[in-house]
This record gives sequence, C-alpha cells and structure tokens, in this order.
Amino acid sequence: MRNRRILSIWFPRLAAERHIRRDPNLGEVPFVVVKDVGQAQVVASLSEAAEAIGLYEGQPLRDAHAMSADLLTRLSNPHAEAAFLNALHRWAGKFSPWVAQEKPDALVLDLTGCAHLFDGEEALARQVDEDCRALGLTVRLGIADTLGCAWALARFAGAQGAHHRNGDAIDQEARATRSRAGKRRHWERGGAAPAVRVPAGQADMRIAAPGETYRALADLPLAALRLEAHSMAQLSRLGLRRVRDLVEQPRAGLVRRFGRGLVARMDQALGSVPEPVSAAPPPDRFAVRLSLPDPIGLEDDVMAAIDRMLPRLCAALRNKGKGARTLRLEVYRCDDTMQWMSVTLAKPSDDPEQIRPLLRLRIEDLDAGYGIDMMRLEAAVHEPIHLRTYAGHMEATEDGRARMAGTKGKSLDRLIGRLGTRLGTDAITRLHPADSHIPEKTSLTVTAAWSEPAKVWPARHLPRPLIMWPPEMVIAPDVPRLPGHFRWRGRDHEIHSLRGPERIAPEWWLDDPAWRSGPRDYWDVITRDGHRLWLFYAHGGTLSSGWFCQGAFA
Repeated sequence: MRNRRILSIWFPRLAAERHIRRDPNLGEVPFVVVKDVGQAQVVASLSEAAEAIGLYEGQPLRDAHAMSADLLTRLSNPHAEAAFLNALHRWAGKFSPWVAQEKPDALVLDLTGCAHLFDGEEALARQVDEDCRALGLTVRLGIADTLGCAWALARFAGAQGAHHRNGDAIDQEARATRSRAGKRRHWERGGAAPAVRVPAGQADMRIAAPGETYRALADLPLAALRLEAHSMAQLSRLGLRRVRDLVEQPRAGLVRRFGRGLVARMDQALGSVPEPVSAAPPPDRFAVRLSLPDPIGLEDDVMAAIDRMLPRLCAALRNKGKGARTLRLEVYRCDDTMQWMSVTLAKPSDDPEQIRPLLRLRIEDLDAGYGIDMMRLEAAVHEPIHLRTYAGHMEATEDGRARMAGTKGKSLDRLIGRLGTRLGTDAITRLHPADSHIPEKTSLTVTAAWSEPAKVWPARHLPRPLIMWPPEMVIAPDVPRLPGHFRWRGRDHEIHSLRGPERIAPEWWLDDPAWRSGPRDYWDVITRDGHRLWLFYAHGGTLSSGWFCQGAFA
C-alpha cells in the first residue's frame, strides 16, 4: 500500500505581504498589521524588516512603536485575508486535487500519488518555493506521513527543544547557578512558533522520509504537537521540553493528569490515530481578461472588447450550470489606476444578449483617462440555473399560457434589470402578501430583483384602497353607522353610496398602539363629489371610539 504523504504550506506573513504586494514600498520599512484584542491593539502580522528589528507577533502596538519610531501599520481585514487564502487554495490545486485550508494562513495538501509528477518531493517543494517567491510571499513547508508531523515541520523548522535536564529544571542547584541558567525560550513554554530567519529566495523546507515520523518529531519542542495552552503550561512546570520527553512517559499517567486530548494529539502526529485532510473544492470563480495591444478610450471600442469577453464568460457559466447575478467590469488604465462598475440582473442568466444591454448602460460612467490597456469581466455573484424543471399539469398549463401570451416574464426581468442599472437594484420593489389581516400589514415590500412575483393573493371580503395612510379623524356622530354628512380635512362631504361593514379585530397576541381603540368596522364610501374613501368606526377600547379615514380608492 502506498504511504500517505502530507504537505503543509504555512505563510507566516500572509496578512502583511498582502499589503506589500499592493504597495511594494511597505516592504522596505518596518511594517505590521494590527488587530484589536480587547481594549488594545496587538501585532497580528509583520514584515521581514519589522521582524529584523525585534518585533514579534502578539506584541502590543504601543511597545512596537516604542521600538521603532518609523513603524507603519495597517488594520487587519479578515475578509480580505480569507479571500487571499482562497486564491492560494486555487493555486495549490496544481500540485494536488486534495487541498484543505487551515485558516487563517496555511494550506494542507494530500500528495499521495502526486509527487512523481514533479520529479519527487524535493522538486515539488522547490516548485512551491519558486511560485511563492514570484508571488512575493514567504513560505515554510513540511512534508511527512501525517498531518501533525507536516504541520510541526513547517512551523518549527530549526527550533529544537532544550533537554529537560538543564539548569532551569534542577531543584538542587545553588541560587547563583540557577540565576545563570539559560532562560527558556517562549516556544519551549508552549508559545507561538519561533521566528526563524529565512535567507532571501529560500524556503525553510523539512521533508521527513516515509516511516521517519518519530525521528523528525523527537527533538522538536512540545508546541509542535498542537497542544492546549493549559497543558503546555503544566508540562513546562514538569520539565518536559521535547516531543521525545513526552513520548517516553507512561501513557496511563498522561491520560489521568492531562486527559485524552494530549495523547490523541501525540498519536495523530505519530500516525497511530488517523487524521484525514478535510479537503473542500475551491469556490467557483468566473472571470475573463483581455489585454489590449494599444490603449482605447471610445465607448464603441470598450463595447467591442466586451463583445469578445462576454461570450467566453457565459460559456464558462453554462458549463457549470450557473448564471450571473452581478457582474463586475474592471478597466485598467495606462497610468496604473483601475476603475470598476457593476450591474445586477433581476434573475441569474448566462445569455450574452440579456447581459450586454445592461453593461452598455453603464459604460458611459467609466473614465478612460489616458487610455485603457486591460479589461477584466467577472461574475461576482452567480447562482445555479436549473435547465429542466419537472412540473405537474397545472404548472404545465400555466407555462403554456405564458408562452402563448409572449415573453412577458422575461420582458419584466429585463425591465427590472434596466431600471436597477440606472436607479439601483434596491430602488425597484414589489409587494408580496403577508400573513396578517391588519390592513397596514397585509403586504410586504421586497426587492424586485431578489424575489418572484406573487401568484396568489388572499381573497378579501371587500377590496382594499390603492392608497393608505395613518388614520385621520373624521367629524361625524359617534354611532356605528354613518349619517348622510361628515367632515374630513376641513371639508364637508355628502354620502352618495356606501358598502360595508367589514369588521377587523386587532391581533390579541400583539400590543399594537395603533389598535388600542378596539375592533373596527370598515366602510367603502362614495361621496357626491366623486371621492371614494375608506372609513372605519372604532368601537373603543383603551382609547375613545369614533370615525376615521385610512385610505382612498383609485
């Protein structure tokens, strides 16, 4: 049976080098990325120049500024760093189809059966190193039979745990001897991984030969076993420094004192307990790019470039059964600046003829500057499209009627897309029925682009007005039935006809202040002047009874 081989790729400066890739000047000075921890800010990631002057991860920012007056800082952006790690996930797929993420700054690859495609593990590791140097990233690698061993080799390369029989662990020494004993380093006490200086252009690579897992782990500090902080503190007080020291201890005593978690971590690293690589496929990304031989700046030229990119993008979406919901167009100008714009469709689509008019509407918003030399079109938001839907007789009949009536549905979607491109997607809304009999709660306002039209509205005893407003006082006798005249908004009105009543009671399980006047009798009233109003009589509860007007019909 082929030996299982695991590659651990650690990017110790991922967050800092993400900024340095955008602004290379940050790599020439001490630079750190900070994050909020409680009421203070601490160093989350740092550049090589910052590490060279003695700064370290987890250091309070005020102490870092005291050590370097010209220190530059940026706030941590977990979402952008996760997106960067997703991009590296897609890159790592060239070495193995089985890739998993160890957030926030590492990848794990199952290399079983893959290394020979790159002329062996050492050649593969060199290829990873060269790719990362080309990307401007610092990388540390570890290859072993187990995930735990590969993880330890990648993070603790060059860090050897001190033997437990040093001066700091001998109780019989004199005080003067103990004062001169070497101080234990923080990773030997279970702290973070040591900051090993890596020469420029070289990665710190450790490859444990098949079957040599214990030999590779034996001299590493106990922090390489991924133990919990409280366990590390207790082991340190017992004088245990190296993995070898822990393995040589009786297992029963370790379980009684530290629980099964410590022994399980040790067995996972040594291969006694399996630890699978939970690989997940990288998220689908659909984007096309077009480099131009000469800069362009006319709208017709930009649309000609879009006509070349859009069919390719739609073909890629169609092959995956996806449709673009939001598209992002980026134009890169000759002065090394970039502009972008986005359009949102009412429904996901992979039809170029439906997407092209929306892009055309937004082209005029772009500023070509001194000229555009590269364009990129991406489906920023995409959704599955079901090409075939099994329906019953009723659905099939409705679809047939819709086809005979024309492309009304598609026309409405295109109209919503065009209006949304001009006014904004959130500005186009539609009404949906709500689960309530209260007049002002019978419908919900939803965004048209992200909802379907309501097919069925609940039947009502009496029609509802087209326009509704908060109840307004009507001057009329305080009786349940209207007389021939009433006064509203400073004018006298004479009733021509009326229909009703429709009694609506408040929702007893909710305390709505507007309905504390008790049940209401609604009337559809037509006046001599032609006004058709929606009046109700409140029977009184916590508030007084009386007549009110709440809406008007068309």
